[in-house]
Amino acid sequence: MEELEVIFKSWLEGTGINPSMVDVFYTGANILAIILISLISDWIAKRIILKSIKYFVHRSKVTWDDVFFERKVFDRLSHLAPAIVVYFLIELAFPDAPGWVNFIQKLTYIYMVFIGILVLDSFITSANEIYKRSPISKDRPIKGYVQVVQIFIYFFGIIIILAVLLGKSPGALLAGLGALAAVLMLVFRDSILGLVAGIQLSLNKMVHIGDWITMPSHGADGNVTEITLNTVKVQNFDKTITTIPTYALVSQSFSNWRGMLESGGRRIKRSIYIDIRSIKFCSEELLNKLQKIHRLSDYIEKRRKEVNEYNQSQGVDQSLMANGRRLTNIGVFRQYVEEYLRHHPMINLEMTFLIRQLQPTEKGIPIEIYVFSKVQQWVEFERIQADIFDHLLAAINEFDLSIYQNPSGNDISKALELRTI
Repeated sequence: MEELEVIFKSWLEGTGINPSMVDVFYTGANILAIILISLISDWIAKRIILKSIKYFVHRSKVTWDDVFFERKVFDRLSHLAPAIVVYFLIELAFPDAPGWVNFIQKLTYIYMVFIGILVLDSFITSANEIYKRSPISKDRPIKGYVQVVQIFIYFFGIIIILAVLLGKSPGALLAGLGALAAVLMLVFRDSILGLVAGIQLSLNKMVHIGDWITMPSHGADGNVTEITLNTVKVQNFDKTITTIPTYALVSQSFSNWRGMLESGGRRIKRSIYIDIRSIKFCSEELLNKLQKIHRLSDYIEKRRKEVNEYNQSQGVDQSLMANGRRLTNIGVFRQYVEEYLRHHPMINLEMTFLIRQLQPTEKGIPIEIYVFSKVQQWVEFERIQADIFDHLLAAINEFDLSIYQNPSGNDISKALELRTI
């Protein structure tokens, strides 16, 4: 290199340039040469190498390389080419000015660190995209962990940049940050809590992408669309978006309906309130009418026989309905509800099936229906549930029963009219 420098400077002097300006021209020529070489390296990296990679990526049968290319991992790597040229050749431009060499190399090094951060960020994002395409990603999302890694990359990248600017080693800066641990814990409190909560959610399989959750304290009632380091996004059924802190899902209670969706049924739990004043023993006339109901004919025939045999064997005075054993209209209705639902094509008989009478209340006697439908989809489930209760509410009059409801203004007006008459 020294021989080339002597030859080049002699040539400059031979052209008639003032000897005092030879060093200036030599330095300028070196700078231009470095710029030209860096431009050529940039052109080679982007026009030849990058296009070659694109060609092979598009022709390959795998899809993961397409993700890396689309996320600009290779494109960002190409930006390192001119920086590397400048970093290693700048010393030739300023052989007698180490201060300038050190300054430019620092700037170039910082630029390369910044590009390295962007490359690693794109690489990790691409890896997450590839992982999200696998079936296991729905059960174990890793976006929270990805964000933690990205935070560490940016954190250490900034430490390296500061170390270069201050002329200290990264280890010394990290040791100095130990004194600021309390401040860092306060600044990154949500991130730390989110990381711990994310690990718990993942290990315990508490929440997956696509789960239907309800959390009244945060106004959430919908499907989980995203789980990140700090937040869980829920798209409610009214299409609004609720953002819940990740750690809130661990520290507070919420309902996850995944179990219902995986069970093969959806619960119907609703009561019909019977007016107590309409409950009575079934007369022979009423039993004859009810026996014509297809689902009750065998039941009533069997029960009438049992009741008659018992009363006769005990010598019961049947002039009073309260003596001996009798069928009641509410009991026959409860049996009808059970038979009707057992033969309903959309009721899952392999799951809990319960028709029961609850404790009387000020609204009457509740007949609770606790069964599961075969359909889980919301709209269809509501239609099935409505059809069932439409039928039962309409059929209850056949049993000489009345549904309880609070008196309305119209009821009071009619009562006053009757009283006046």
